[in-house]
Amino acid sequence: MGIGFMISCNSTEKGLVTKNIFVTSASGDKMATRSNVSFQKGTPDGIVIAIDPDITKQTIDGIGSSVTEASAYVLAHLDPEKRREVMHRIFSAGGANFSLTRIHIGACDFCVNGKYSYLDHPGDTQLNAFSIDPDKMGFSRECYPGIVEEKYDLLPMIKEAIAIKKAQDDTTLNIVASAWTAPSWMKDIEDWYIPGTPENNYQGTGGQLKPEYEGVYADYLVKYLEVYRDEGVDIWAITPVNEPHGNNGQWESMHFTPESQNRFIKTQLGPKLQSGENANIKLLIYDQNRDGLEPWATQILGDKETSQFVYGSAVHWYESTVKVYEEVFDRVHAWFPSHAIIHTEGCIDDLGKDAPEGIRDPIRFKERDWFNNDAFWWGKNATDWAYTAAWPGVVAEDHPIYVPVHRYARNIIVSIDHWVKGWIDWNVVLDHNGGPNHVGNFCGAPIMIDTRTQLVYYTPVYYVLAQFSQTIRPGDRAVKTQMYVNDLDNDALHTCATLNTDKVLSVQLLNTTPNEILYQLKIKDQFASLKIDANSLQTIQIQL
Repeated sequence: MGIGFMISCNSTEKGLVTKNIFVTSASGDKMATRSNVSFQKGTPDGIVIAIDPDITKQTIDGIGSSVTEASAYVLAHLDPEKRREVMHRIFSAGGANFSLTRIHIGACDFCVNGKYSYLDHPGDTQLNAFSIDPDKMGFSRECYPGIVEEKYDLLPMIKEAIAIKKAQDDTTLNIVASAWTAPSWMKDIEDWYIPGTPENNYQGTGGQLKPEYEGVYADYLVKYLEVYRDEGVDIWAITPVNEPHGNNGQWESMHFTPESQNRFIKTQLGPKLQSGENANIKLLIYDQNRDGLEPWATQILGDKETSQFVYGSAVHWYESTVKVYEEVFDRVHAWFPSHAIIHTEGCIDDLGKDAPEGIRDPIRFKERDWFNNDAFWWGKNATDWAYTAAWPGVVAEDHPIYVPVHRYARNIIVSIDHWVKGWIDWNVVLDHNGGPNHVGNFCGAPIMIDTRTQLVYYTPVYYVLAQFSQTIRPGDRAVKTQMYVNDLDNDALHTCATLNTDKVLSVQLLNTTPNEILYQLKIKDQFASLKIDANSLQTIQIQL
């Protein structure tokens, strides 16, 4: 069950001809092919998408999704053959062929029980008891009825992904590793997190590193890299911590400020990553919402002593369901053009929470309306963490009810068009509820599996991510695009384009409207008349 691409002729005496046209749409297309079209010389009119492949921008690091303990736990419920099929649909060339992934260092919310690290031995500053056993011990049937493969866990899942890549002579799986917290004893709260209460206005905390343990925490991260390498897993990049602003004490977390993370990198982690095999590992700062990136970039990348250790910045998307914050990327890139920006996390969060206006149609949708139901993912049916939040600083208009597929495709396209080098989804696999999650923070995933029946549901988000991943590969270069959309709504049409080393140009377009759009695709002095289906993602490839 793979995803195959049809290859056709790519040139005529008259000029350019499209090589491939792929469509994933609300009407049911899943990376379907369309008839190729020819270009002609002349001046197009109407709605025009103009691509200039001679003006190249950032080099792409990859597109992908994340491997978590929750994902491994769900896959452990499948028969081995079925699990291998799912993994091939994720990582093989015949599937989504994801080239970029993210894993967690120690516990995160998407763990079965959480609250662990690799050094839960207070005072062990020499790391003598360091162990990654939590990543490979598996899940016993005695404790977890329904488990089929007891030894399947986070590390075996990562190794299986790497093995799939190696079997097809493709070693391109760039792994980003992020810690949600240091071992609890290294923090001032001496706990994993402290939830908020009504008495303190629900202001919880994840705590901060004790100053005397900054060096030990850096050693802990370096030790993790070395032990994982010994297991055959090379980490491509690392972030000091996930979401340094914290998460209000809802699950494992740890706070940094731009100043304290700058000091930690400059005096501890940066120098310790510069020796031996660790010298090739990329260091990413920040790792939280896009709108807050600028102070972190200014503080850390603006410090010459620190910036020499840093590859770039990691960002998430949770501060808005509709905004991409491309203006932030443009400014940060203008200030620090040699440093990367990588999106490391985004998902359909707060899955299953009702909106006060009742967004679910009881005639069409049942209890878990997102499972095995494409209509949910293509309709305005999702809300996020801030839809009903009355917290200080939450801007309600940034968190409207939204279309899940649009949120993904819009964010990826606009991000790539504004200097982002890589884009990673959150959990690649979850169960039919959007878990497991040890604090009940259920979310959507590209692949959702009913662990009771072993029914595997490939959501529309899976096909959208697969279409991007198959046609935007590591080493490709983003190129300049311009849109002339006449009186279309600003959100109606989005586009980006990349060029590979074989001179194949891939143009990505998202139509968020309920109507097809006719447009002209202009490349240098040639153009072609095309249309994009209503509510769809379209990819056009041209051999230059």
